[in-house]
Amino acid sequence: MPQVENRGGKTRALLIVLATIGGLALLTFFLFFILIASLLFKSGMTTSALTASKGDGIGVIKIEGVIADPQKVLKHLRQFRDNQDVKAIVIRIDSPGGAVGASQEIYRELKKTDEIKPVVASLVNTAASGAFYAACGARWIVANPGTVTGSIGVIMKLPNIAGLLERLGIKTTVIKSGKLKDLASITRDLTPEERQIIQDVMDDIHHQFIADVAKGRHLSFKDVSKIADGRIFSGKQALELHLVDGLGNFSTAVEKAGQLGKIHGRPRLIYPEKDKLTAIKEILEDSGARSILRFFHLLIEDSPQIPY
Repeated sequence: MPQVENRGGKTRALLIVLATIGGLALLTFFLFFILIASLLFKSGMTTSALTASKGDGIGVIKIEGVIADPQKVLKHLRQFRDNQDVKAIVIRIDSPGGAVGASQEIYRELKKTDEIKPVVASLVNTAASGAFYAACGARWIVANPGTVTGSIGVIMKLPNIAGLLERLGIKTTVIKSGKLKDLASITRDLTPEERQIIQDVMDDIHHQFIADVAKGRHLSFKDVSKIADGRIFSGKQALELHLVDGLGNFSTAVEKAGQLGKIHGRPRLIYPEKDKLTAIKEILEDSGARSILRFFHLLIEDSPQIPY
């Protein structure tokens, strides 16, 4: 009988441990849910306040990372164009560039928007290649002295794994309806004809790049061509070449936008509205873990050593 009692005691102890773990997990989930709800409510209140309040303001749009999908930027530009409270727009750019088509779409939309209300581009760490292309759609460009910009050029890299496939004993068979249908195949070298075709495309896109920079910066095509070999410039060098209009930070750009938008006094900054899914995604990806630690830090006042 003692063995039976011992087994019963172990079972009860196991159940207590499992119940404790389950309770802690449920409590953690509950606290996390409250945290997310409070942050969403706070975010929603901020967005509503910006939307509801009246008065002259400056719309702020960010372009960060590689430019691939321009839809979000285009959407925000359209929203600010239609918002009567937005008298000017600052486009904040920190990007090494990206796809040609996407950069051209942003450039065109900036030009279109600037015809309605002034647009100022604020270049942060890097605004090169496609990012600089897009920035040229703004009426005024502000860069930091050390901003890396320029890189007016087009590049295409074509891998060739023919040697690897040969070592592995793998062969490919191509069936095509036109002799150039497998142009730029990664399983063989380019023919002279194919290389020339691709070069012609690159040259044409490069010509478009130069023409749009010249138009946006009010320079001659010839002058831009002289420095359009892919080289980069510092913000200070770019100013000397008239690729940017002034040196300064975000505050400088806001001040200039206020002047161009004829805003009297200190303008309020208006940021694009965020939907709930975007807010949740940002909380979970960017600051979820730190927010939880802060939350527990507030609950447990005698544990200031918790890092966050």
